[in-house]
Amino acid sequence: MVSYGEAEGKPYETLWQRLVEKSLTFTRMHLGHLDYSSENWQISVKAVLNAISTDAVKVPIEGIYSLENVSDMLSALESRKTAGKLILKGKNYRFEMLGAIQIFDGIKVYTIVDDNEEVTVEAPQKSDASELSPQDLIQFYKQGYTYKWDIEQPVGNRKIQYIKLTPIASKSSLQSILLGIDTKNLEIYKVIQTGKNGTKTTLTVQSWKVNQPLSANALLFDRAYYTKKGYYISEL
Repeated sequence: MVSYGEAEGKPYETLWQRLVEKSLTFTRMHLGHLDYSSENWQISVKAVLNAISTDAVKVPIEGIYSLENVSDMLSALESRKTAGKLILKGKNYRFEMLGAIQIFDGIKVYTIVDDNEEVTVEAPQKSDASELSPQDLIQFYKQGYTYKWDIEQPVGNRKIQYIKLTPIASKSSLQSILLGIDTKNLEIYKVIQTGKNGTKTTLTVQSWKVNQPLSANALLFDRAYYTKKGYYISEL
């Protein structure tokens, strides 16, 4: 079975949604979609279990929780931290996180998932006040928001000044964004998004490097390379 987006339905329109691009991959079972009496279902179960046992399909398991400990599961999900790397040159970018690579060459967005040996190719999605694309990360705040001075917070030897951004668009799924700026070098240190549904997403920038030398193909997708490796390439 193919899962597209989150198990609960349409993904929240937050920074997380934009940075972690949807991937058309096998991810989990949806109990509401199962017909246990179907012969096709029985065949599918055997095929999936066999694929998992032979490592043809890799299903990472972060933890196992009983139904009596759902609150522990939710706490674990909310506290997850994931590191990533973003290379920007103009509007083009290369973003690496959660074992996936996303490349935008100025025309198409390529999402590469090595674990599944798959590449998804699609046109870039238009960003709005409720979602950020990687290339907008350092300048998203310039339009679409009202501003309000917030708290200053010490982080080690640094002083981080927070600015509260509120979307102008009434239809935005965001309630607010806290933008943390290092007062010494004026670089973005942290972005905290709070949705109207209470969902909170935090992005912390561990380090900035500017004017770095890049190879000629650093922000290009090598189709011949992945075709030779046998990756499934889907065009959306």
